[in-house]
Amino acid sequence: MSEPAAPKGASVIVIGAGVTGLSAAWWLARSGLDVVVLDKGIVGWEASGRNGGGASHYQSPLFAEEQRMWPMMDELLGYPTEYRRERIIIQRDPDLLDHYRAVGRMCSAMGYRVDDLDSKQAQEMVPLTDETCLGGIHLRFGGHANPQRTVQAYAWALQDLGGQILQHCPALSIVTAGGKVVAVETPRGRIACDALVVAAGPQSGMLLAPLGVDFPLASARAEMIVTEPAPLMTIGGVDGNGLYGRQTLRGNLAFGGGPHEWISVEPAGPVARPTSPLVRNLARRVAEMFPRAAGLNVIRSWAGVIENTPDGRPILDRLTDPGNVTVATMSGVGFGLSPASGHAIRDLVIDGACSFADIAKLGLARFATLEPDWCEQRGWAA
Repeated sequence: MSEPAAPKGASVIVIGAGVTGLSAAWWLARSGLDVVVLDKGIVGWEASGRNGGGASHYQSPLFAEEQRMWPMMDELLGYPTEYRRERIIIQRDPDLLDHYRAVGRMCSAMGYRVDDLDSKQAQEMVPLTDETCLGGIHLRFGGHANPQRTVQAYAWALQDLGGQILQHCPALSIVTAGGKVVAVETPRGRIACDALVVAAGPQSGMLLAPLGVDFPLASARAEMIVTEPAPLMTIGGVDGNGLYGRQTLRGNLAFGGGPHEWISVEPAGPVARPTSPLVRNLARRVAEMFPRAAGLNVIRSWAGVIENTPDGRPILDRLTDPGNVTVATMSGVGFGLSPASGHAIRDLVIDGACSFADIAKLGLARFATLEPDWCEQRGWAA
């Protein structure tokens, strides 16, 4: 079956069919713009479709919009995301328990309810743990969703609005004229545009470099494991023991959590994606966090790539040169923030500024004096 032909042009081209690019495209299409999404592979094939699914990013300026939007996403998209509200963090280490209780107090001061849990309460709410759990906190906000269903929901919703997604159609180069981007070259021909969004994950810096834009990113391999189904917990979003993840609606435990291996990435992606011995480390920590599920088999794993900015925070910005380009990288926290980041990108493209939050600290200019060898200085070199 042949791939669909590329259109001659669009109001906006979005490079990257991960969750950030798809959300941005959906928001733009909701505003009546003609949108085309390009991807070197298929939708959500990288980290966007394989992550912990959390939606509780209380440290982000996009947090309030994240919390406002998620409960509405199934209805707005018209397709299920499996979003479930609330989240629990449990700990076996007393210092970490103190730390997260301090986080809970900070969230409570922001107006978001958090309850402290002692060991008995934590075991009642997380029946897969045992007395080795010292306690935790119960976030009455936030939650989690199914990454694979969510990226597909964005894609279908975008197409329902008339947007186009060209899979297996990488952006080869960006064409400029008169200080603006005017088109993107693809294997299926040149596509003209009035505006461009670059949300291409680890490849973003490579695409932007020929435009004279320094977009600092370091690529790291992240891994996750999925177990056989366990008895369903009332709240499936549980973090702890250095892990993030969720219990699926079938009962599978899907968890990941460093350490990352710094790698080099080519324009087409990593040369190979072998599973590393880290899966044994992940399995051990899942068994420690959930002792009553320690006998479950690991049935699959994923080794993929996430991009990281020098300070670990996202970049969301509209460039001044070329002036019709909006850039986005979420630095490993893209999934949960996607309803909000897509809204922010929509605002940057159409209005030039975010309408619902001050995102100045997420601007690219903060790296203007970044050392050329910043990766080596941080020990992040491949």
